[in-house]
Amino acid sequence: MSSELGKLIELQKTDTNIRKLKKAIESAEQRRASIEQEFERHASSIREIQAKRDAAQTKRHDLEKQIAENKTYLARADRNLKGSQNQKEYETAMRETDALQKQISALETQVLERMSETEEVERVLAERSDEINSLEANREAALADFDKELAANRKEFEAVTARRHEVFITLPPQMASVYNRLAQRSRDGIAVAEVVGGSCSACFMKLRPQMQVELKTSDKIMTCESCTRILYIAPTAVAPESIAASQDT
Repeated sequence: MSSELGKLIELQKTDTNIRKLKKAIESAEQRRASIEQEFERHASSIREIQAKRDAAQTKRHDLEKQIAENKTYLARADRNLKGSQNQKEYETAMRETDALQKQISALETQVLERMSETEEVERVLAERSDEINSLEANREAALADFDKELAANRKEFEAVTARRHEVFITLPPQMASVYNRLAQRSRDGIAVAEVVGGSCSACFMKLRPQMQVELKTSDKIMTCESCTRILYIAPTAVAPESIAASQDT
């Protein structure tokens, strides 16, 4: 592999990393908001459950207040019943007593329903107690990790950008121009593509056998006949049997 091709490969790998880092940095605000939204979704679901519990408790207290008031009216109706002096007063007191007893019974049934509802909600909250107790701490930790990662990405971006410049200025002007033209023309910024399985890894077109041989044996810069990207074949490790053979000799 020629030194120029080696520089092009290094430049391509650097540019690919720069694109990845730039994308991560530019999308940081959106990704941070997504983290906060995810935690807010959990917090909101917990608040909904807590609100349901509070509503059930408030309703229960209102019902118990109504029961207490009706029992006061029932006691008065009982007194009226016992003190009735004629049939009409007696029947009126009986009807009032009966109506109040039915109302109290219905209200007590609703109280039991609210108690059952509250117990069920409390059970759910108990099951999620660890999540509830650690939610804010986990949120802060997740955001801290994100900010740390973002800072590292920015630092690496500056370093690899400087390294790219160092490599790029060592290229012959014509080769640098070709590289820039190919990279700018490509949506993915790929100007130098590895040959994988006999095909260009950028456009996936199969290379002619003769071209594959030339790539392995020649130091000249060669481009894909389909997408015109600069091609290379990565050096492969020496096979174990080759190592053994060399040791025997």
